[in-house]
Amino acid sequence: MIRLIVGLGNPGPEHSDTRHNAGFWWVDGAAQRLKAHLSHDKAYFGEVARVNTPLPGLAQPVWLLKPQTYMNLSGKSVRALAQFFKLEPAEILVVHDELDLLPGQVKLKQGGGSAGHNGLKDISAQLGSPQYWRLRLGIGHPGDHADVAAYVLRKPTAPERDLVEHAMLKSLQALEPLLRGEWDVASRLVHAQPPRPKPPKPAPPSPATDAKPCP
Repeated sequence: MIRLIVGLGNPGPEHSDTRHNAGFWWVDGAAQRLKAHLSHDKAYFGEVARVNTPLPGLAQPVWLLKPQTYMNLSGKSVRALAQFFKLEPAEILVVHDELDLLPGQVKLKQGGGSAGHNGLKDISAQLGSPQYWRLRLGIGHPGDHADVAAYVLRKPTAPERDLVEHAMLKSLQALEPLLRGEWDVASRLVHAQPPRPKPPKPAPPSPATDAKPCP
C-alpha cells in the first residue's frame, strides 16, 4: 500500500502554473479528496499533510508531500520523511510531469530509470533505490532536447492544460485503490481508455418505386 504521496514541482508563485509543477497539482487534488491541509514543515523541507484515517478500515496514516527544495533536490525532502517514519520505497508514490507522454496521457509504474528527470534522479539517489511507484502525467515534448529546460518551466497552452487536468481527474479515481495497495484495480483505472464512439448506422435504403422520371 502507499503511505507517502509526493508531488514534484518547484516552489514559488512564478512556477505554480508551469508544466514542471504537474505533480504539485495532483497532490493538491488528492488533498482535497482526503480533506487534508498541507502546511510547511521545515523538518521535511516541504509542505506536508498527515491523514490519520484516509479510508475506512485503513489504520495506517498517509502523508502528502510537496518538496520545497526545487526539483533537483527533491530527494532531500522525500528521504527526510521516509527515514523518520521508516517507509520503504515500495510504499512511496511520486507524481511527476512526463515528457515522453502526450498531454492527457497518464501511466502508473514501479521502478525504472529517471529518463533525465532531475527530481526522480535525486529521489532514487537519496533513497538508495528506484523501486518507488511513479504516476507519470504527460506534458508532451518540445521536439528538441535543447529546448526541454525552457519548455518545462513554461505554462502549458490552455488546451494542453485542459488535457492534463482531465488526466489528473481520471487518475485521482485510483487514489483509494493505491492507498489500499490494490495495484491491479489502480492500474485499470489509470490506464483505462475512453470508449470509442460508435460509427453512425447506415441510412435505410429508400423504398422501391415504379415511378418514372418526367421527360
